[in-house]
Amino acid sequence: MKILIVDDEVIIRTGLAKVINWKEIGLELLKPAVSAEEALRRMPEERPNILLTDIRMKHMNGLELALKAKEIIPDIETIILSGYDDFMYTQQAIRQGVSDYLLKSSRPEEIMKTVLQVKKRIEDKWKHLNQDLYKNKEVRNRLFERWIIEGETAAVDAEMLPDYLALLFLSREHEQPKFQTYVVTAEGWGETAAEISLLLFAVDNMLHDILHCETLIYRQRIVVALPKTSASDFFDHPQSAKQKIERLLKCKVSISIGEVVHKQSDLYKSYVTADYAFSYKHHLDESILIYSDIVERKGGKTVCTHEEELELSSILLDDDSVALKNWVQRYLQSELSDPQMTIESLESLVRSAALSAHRWLERVLTATGRQGALDDQNIAFVVKRDIVLKDALFQYLLTLMELYHHRLGNGQATHTQKAMAYIHENLGRDVGLQQVAKYVHLHPNHLSEVFKKEAGITFGDYVTRQKINRAMEILTVSPAKIADVASSVGFEDIKYFSQVFKKFTGKTPSEFREEAVLHPAAPPPKF
Repeated sequence: MKILIVDDEVIIRTGLAKVINWKEIGLELLKPAVSAEEALRRMPEERPNILLTDIRMKHMNGLELALKAKEIIPDIETIILSGYDDFMYTQQAIRQGVSDYLLKSSRPEEIMKTVLQVKKRIEDKWKHLNQDLYKNKEVRNRLFERWIIEGETAAVDAEMLPDYLALLFLSREHEQPKFQTYVVTAEGWGETAAEISLLLFAVDNMLHDILHCETLIYRQRIVVALPKTSASDFFDHPQSAKQKIERLLKCKVSISIGEVVHKQSDLYKSYVTADYAFSYKHHLDESILIYSDIVERKGGKTVCTHEEELELSSILLDDDSVALKNWVQRYLQSELSDPQMTIESLESLVRSAALSAHRWLERVLTATGRQGALDDQNIAFVVKRDIVLKDALFQYLLTLMELYHHRLGNGQATHTQKAMAYIHENLGRDVGLQQVAKYVHLHPNHLSEVFKKEAGITFGDYVTRQKINRAMEILTVSPAKIADVASSVGFEDIKYFSQVFKKFTGKTPSEFREEAVLHPAAPPPKF
């Protein structure tokens, strides 16, 4: 595709020619023209596809040039360069169907983006005009997808591959064939689908200029299949090619590199490993991810500790989104910075926290008499490889917290329900009337009255019953010493604990445990 620059000011003409590396974005730059008249004389022979012209020139202006250029080359696309005081001209340009216009003060990257938009528009137009050519391109893209991305090697006609993916079948004498697959992504031109698509289009153009490779833009990434040749600098030095693309396109590029294979038919295996390396993109502060390095990792922490679960429960109970975000950051930071972390261990750690939060929600709902309220709620935590797990975990925990405090039951929880939930989550700590009243922001005497009225039981009796219930659960499943069980539910005196326990259950803690061992299927009673 060819571009012709027309401007009667030498500094602008030469500046536009040199400020952008036109070849690297897939355009052939014709010798710039000094006037509209010169451009028109040259057009029949040189046949430019894009015209980049100043709007104000001697004799014939840019708009007149655009009209006459269309008479010579009907499908030519024109980009007008204008100054701030050319608004009337700009309005006329839009009416005349000029493709785009730019201010002369535009930065190089703005000029490049506009030219690339026009280039893409031309290619889309060609697609409709040349159905046979683009039908072949669609066949080629589907072959690439089925053979390299989906691994359907048996379903693909092998005889078609050298015709449609020719660069992967160029053999050199005395060279041991090697192949590799990369996943390339780029960002920095905006968040809309159109901006992302245009940037990938530009990066794809550059990859083809730098490399002997086959590519496919696939799900907002570029899959690159590359034969190892003596000219494949990118194969051995991806950092330099990455920097070259970033410097020209003013964007940020990430590359995930798969393992080397020795047959074209094994490129799918290379793609799988490149895609696996790509799954680390959101979690490692690295722009080049190499599968051979990542596969050596052993894995890190996978389970939320008891202390972390207690802290999380307290935050969820407090309905504190800021503290929750900070907790998630602290919880995952050590794993993210662990050189042995794998995506699997990170996913397990995130699932463990999500499960802890779900258990918290079930406990507090049960403690406040709202068990069964989760039956109609779809709150499963789903892990996907293309998401930032830290953000996904925070959003899930926030959803559970808001579900409890603002949506389940009859509006916001009452003071009594908040007190019950706090007691249930802190049985091994201070759950005296003073402490709980402070937590729910009521005077102790008032909380005592409200609690008895709403719960039908005194505050003290409720606390004791919850402690005994928790002790029974522990005795049923744990071989812990009786003294340790007493301490874990807030009894400092083991003798007093045994007396209270027998009062409620009719058995000593030891007798209760022995019976639980003999009848393991029977759940402990609740008081």
